[in-house]
Amino acid sequence: MSGTATGTVEQAAPTGVEPPARGQGSRTAAVLALARFEARELLLQIPVFVFLALYVGYTGWTMFNGREGMDDYPVLQDVDRSTQTGPLLLGIALFVCVNRAVLRSRRQGTDRHFDVLVMEPWRRTVAHVLSVAPFAAGTALVVAFQFTWAALKPGAVGHGSPAELAVGPLAILLSGTFGVLLARLIRSAFGAPLFVVGAYVVTVLVAGATGGAHWVRWLSPAVSEEGADPFPSDLLGRPAAWHVLYLAGLVVLLLCLAVLVGGGRTRVVKAVTALALAATVAGVVGQSPGDSAALIAARAKASVTPEKVQSCVAHGRSTYCAYPEWTGRTADWAEVVARVQSLAGGSARGERLTVRQRVEARYGLEGAAALPASSTPGVVTVGTRWGGNRIPEFAVGVASVLVAGDEESSGEGCDARGVTIMWLALASESDPMTVFRHIRLDDSDKGSGVSLAPTNSVYLSAEQTRIVRELLLKPRYSVIPKVRAHWAELTSAKTSTARVAQLLGVPAAGAGAEDAKECEQ
Repeated sequence: MSGTATGTVEQAAPTGVEPPARGQGSRTAAVLALARFEARELLLQIPVFVFLALYVGYTGWTMFNGREGMDDYPVLQDVDRSTQTGPLLLGIALFVCVNRAVLRSRRQGTDRHFDVLVMEPWRRTVAHVLSVAPFAAGTALVVAFQFTWAALKPGAVGHGSPAELAVGPLAILLSGTFGVLLARLIRSAFGAPLFVVGAYVVTVLVAGATGGAHWVRWLSPAVSEEGADPFPSDLLGRPAAWHVLYLAGLVVLLLCLAVLVGGGRTRVVKAVTALALAATVAGVVGQSPGDSAALIAARAKASVTPEKVQSCVAHGRSTYCAYPEWTGRTADWAEVVARVQSLAGGSARGERLTVRQRVEARYGLEGAAALPASSTPGVVTVGTRWGGNRIPEFAVGVASVLVAGDEESSGEGCDARGVTIMWLALASESDPMTVFRHIRLDDSDKGSGVSLAPTNSVYLSAEQTRIVRELLLKPRYSVIPKVRAHWAELTSAKTSTARVAQLLGVPAAGAGAEDAKECEQ
């Protein structure tokens, strides 16, 4: 009997088997295991899955289907900012769903069972925060791919900012961490949805009360500031590094507060809390001042006297002046100029033009102000956007200067020169009628309308539009000799629309009186 007992003991505790570890390593492994489980659960939540799919899908769609072709020539200091708004809806979904995940045990009445587990409440808090990390990492991958895709395009210009690119992933971490903290403070499933609604209302009211002050706007997770044409990177004046410090400090601060509420009141946690608070305050202070006097002066200089900050290069007979980051694009401008000039007549075919890049930076990154027309003969304005409709619009600007002498004169009226300008600008296009519709404000090739240009737009009456349409439908080689033979009349403000039709071989519609009346209006 004693032998049997001894054998039983020997089988129950065989030699060489150590008891399970209960140290720091096992606790860390438990926290990571719980974080992995909660991350999988979050992915299965419908709001998170849907908004994650929408974010990735929409980002991919915009990468392969750019705005009017302008994304074929990206400006990288705008691309990095454009990565910030996409993750915000995913962040809101994570905020609500992480909050519900923390409160799951309370809803299901299992809170009391946690008391018998070796994992303390504050460690479960850390695990819930870590469950958001894969989504932040995924957002970082999307942001990196989005920016790299733009940077590798042959037409890319400018410089991106790592601080701007970090905002999206940090916004995801901030949303999840705040969701965990709110669940520890307010033990109700209605807390997160009500907070989202309340935060939106408060944001609107504060913005209205402060007039959208700089320091108030920069308290938001993402501040994209869009509206104006791309600025040279040294004119942005965005406190991106301070903002990243503010967001990173706030993430750590909220995490520490959640741990403290969960019972993790160790010296290390308290010390990290103090450091995070200091970093957050430093970030807020650093990002709060508005545009400095030096930045305002630099923006005015680049806007009013761009020749002082530009470098010029010659292509053919003409000179092309650009801001430093755009000097590589002058060859593209020269190609358009050569194409338009090849169709002109008289001295315009050999005229030496000065193509100068311009931007209106005095009103900030959200000030979509139009560029004033230049009164200097032979000067053509080109903006900081390129690609899509911007190319034929620039061609309209070149044709306007060749026909009227300067940009200011081209917008003085709707005389017959508009027909010549539009034909010069569009005749060499592979599909001139489609381009004609695209650069018109009404997207039509019939009736009166305005065609866009970098500065002064070109207005055409209904009869002038009809003549341009008829000319663009004709073979180019049949119109070129007539344009060159009658160049003096076609570029005169005294030439009537009916006379233009006669000179270019377009049947008149007998609408001369109506056309003149329309122009007077």
